[in-house]
Amino acid sequence: MRSFLDCLFEGAGYLAGLFMIGTLLAVLSSIFGRYIPALELQGADAYAGYCMAASAFLAMASTLRRGEHIRVTLLINRLSPRAHRWLDMFCHALALAVSGALAWFSIRLVRQSLTFNDISTGLDATPLWIPQLGMALGTTLFALAFAADLVDLMTGRKVRQEPREGEPAHIE
Repeated sequence: MRSFLDCLFEGAGYLAGLFMIGTLLAVLSSIFGRYIPALELQGADAYAGYCMAASAFLAMASTLRRGEHIRVTLLINRLSPRAHRWLDMFCHALALAVSGALAWFSIRLVRQSLTFNDISTGLDATPLWIPQLGMALGTTLFALAFAADLVDLMTGRKVRQEPREGEPAHIE
């Protein structure tokens, strides 16, 4: 099950990368469209924002799984191994609660946008549920990643991936 989740999180990370490329293309279209009108994309600024938001949210689970989120370890590294484990479990449970609430309200926002047929106020008139899907999916995967890590912590399994060949080891 954990390997399936890791593939899911990794896939979301790659999707985040594609949205990052989409941000670049929208910005380039906006820049070059000023000089070459055929390249101008109406609402390019809005699309760049949508892609950037999707990229940020979709990358969260993969980043967590790789241990790349910033952690303040000043206190936790000074604790005994038993206290370290308990505090880590508490922090993961708290993060699961917060990320779960964020996922819940993100999904609720998408449903409300669908129900009320919300569209953006810009030139693009995009139905808002489409760009909001990236946030809803990303926060849901983030909460799932915290849940999987919490289960791993509670069962004594290793929480972080080992670095791949040629990658530097993660230092906390």
